[in-house]
Amino acid sequence: MSGPTSSVPPLTRRNRIERSLIRILEKLSGLSRRTKQIAVALIDFAMLIAATWVAYSLRMDQWALWPEPVQVMLAVSLLLAPPIFVYFGIYRTIFRFAGIGMLVTLVRAFIVYGGLIFAVFTLFGVDGVPRTLGILQPIFFFVFVCLVRILIRYSITDVLRRGQYGGSRRRSLIYGAGLAGQQLANSLRAEPSTKVVGFVDDDDGLINHRLDGLPVIARRSLPEAINRLGIDDILLAMPSASRRRRRRIVQDLASAKVTVRSLPGTLDLIDGNVSIDDIRPLQIEDLLGRDPISPDQELLTRTIRQRCVMVSGAGGSIGSELCRQIVDIGASKLLLFEISEISLYQIERELRARKGAEDCEIVPILGSVRDRMKLQAVFERYAIDTVFHAAAYKHVPLVEANPLEGIRNNIGGTYEIVRAADQAGVKDFILISTDKAVRPTNVMGATKRGAEQVLQSFAERSAATRFSMVRFGNVLGSSGSVVPLFDRQIREGGPITLTDRRVTRYFMTIPEAANLVIQAAGMAVGGEVFVLDMGKPVLIADLARTMVQLSGLTVRDQTRPDGDIEIVEVGLRPGEKLYEELLIGDSPSRTGHERIRKANEHYLDKDAITSITRQLISCADREEALALLKQLVPEFVHRRDN
Repeated sequence: MSGPTSSVPPLTRRNRIERSLIRILEKLSGLSRRTKQIAVALIDFAMLIAATWVAYSLRMDQWALWPEPVQVMLAVSLLLAPPIFVYFGIYRTIFRFAGIGMLVTLVRAFIVYGGLIFAVFTLFGVDGVPRTLGILQPIFFFVFVCLVRILIRYSITDVLRRGQYGGSRRRSLIYGAGLAGQQLANSLRAEPSTKVVGFVDDDDGLINHRLDGLPVIARRSLPEAINRLGIDDILLAMPSASRRRRRRIVQDLASAKVTVRSLPGTLDLIDGNVSIDDIRPLQIEDLLGRDPISPDQELLTRTIRQRCVMVSGAGGSIGSELCRQIVDIGASKLLLFEISEISLYQIERELRARKGAEDCEIVPILGSVRDRMKLQAVFERYAIDTVFHAAAYKHVPLVEANPLEGIRNNIGGTYEIVRAADQAGVKDFILISTDKAVRPTNVMGATKRGAEQVLQSFAERSAATRFSMVRFGNVLGSSGSVVPLFDRQIREGGPITLTDRRVTRYFMTIPEAANLVIQAAGMAVGGEVFVLDMGKPVLIADLARTMVQLSGLTVRDQTRPDGDIEIVEVGLRPGEKLYEELLIGDSPSRTGHERIRKANEHYLDKDAITSITRQLISCADREEALALLKQLVPEFVHRRDN
């Protein structure tokens, strides 16, 4: 039986060498800044000796150990090089961030150094020293110094940092070979966790060429390149690309198991500096397939600028975004009306830190829209010009389980704040409504339609206040949106719970929705139901699949049993529809804005609305309240009744 062999497998020996090298580099990196500068200066001194000796030996065509001409030239060089290098800041460079800037600094320093050496030894001449050394020595010295710095930078970024990171690197392609893509590639060279292996672009003039050593791949060849190169990430470096184009790119990558990440928009990169910190996961709103349009500034400012504005539900998803835009537009005073203490604290703190907030007085008010005395006190104290009423219970299952609270808050609260605004003579009052108010099948939608009717009844009889409402669908990223739910389920490894694969919903980003609400308010004459153009409805099952793909994962189903995330149907929730509508009637009217329509819809007699509303507010019996709600909203067909 043979004894154990003493030989070490090549891979093990290599790992040991790497670990030893990393330990040495870690000790060197732990030295003080001053010690490191002295060490680099000593290395430069050694390179100066080497450059002078090599230049002389090549010039004389013989290797001379320590001749007098070398000694003379070294003496002069040591008088010139240190002060020049210190003046140009050669030793202030942080090597792990060294790049083109370091090279430019070296070139400037060596132009001065080389010029002086050339003048001394070539133009004027020194006895015994060949004149050509005034040219050769600076060239060799420059090359040696650059090589040393490249070696140091490589040791820090590629050996030490990769060893500290764990050695594994994600292979990435940068989609977009423009300026942003090139800047991103330069930044990623110092990132130990990422290795950029090429660019992807549509420009035929760049395809099959190289940018800074990296190949440019055609878009049509991307699926094949992902498999061939073992790509983990696609980094979209197209800050000015439209959402429509981003959506096409993701659709092209549907079968590839890669993570798609992106740089932010052009305005966020206006300074022209792109780094690894700018990369973010591709947002689902980038894939809606429609781009926001420029707002009408006259409509934006009409109900906001130099006005006292109040937002109820100021801490909610829509309410908080309305507040941000109201501050940016230039309100003189903004009242934040909110029932949640923590939400009020967070939005107030955010707004006070916002640019332009110094010109807008921000007033936080903790209270409920159901509190008549509180509302009267607020409207009496402040000369409010505009009210955006966003306070409401919006979560369908929760309101379904607590119908009395939903009715009291959404209808009763709307009645109280509308009544207070009317008595105070507020100029404009805008209700934030929802597509679930159209032919509602759940309590939440019915209460929002009831709130719309309350507003319409006051609009008919009010002479001082323009009452209007804006109706739209789901907003991405709100507290009740499926997007945060799907995102959490994907991060937890699945499954994604889908109520029904046939469910469709309208989606819009929160900033666009708030912006259009403000513009719709600028069009109001009184009593209008404005409807926002939500684009095409989205199949929620497709949304789930897209989110899985954006995470670099695959859907597990019958065709791909080895996929990562399973999508499971759990059945429609109480009161939930397969699809939502935005209109009760037909033929919406056009407005001056291409994404805002005006609905022509019926409502009950104002006296009937007032009577039913008052009964609803005081009703304590669930079934009686639901019966009254059906009187107020005749088109309400409770899904549980089917």
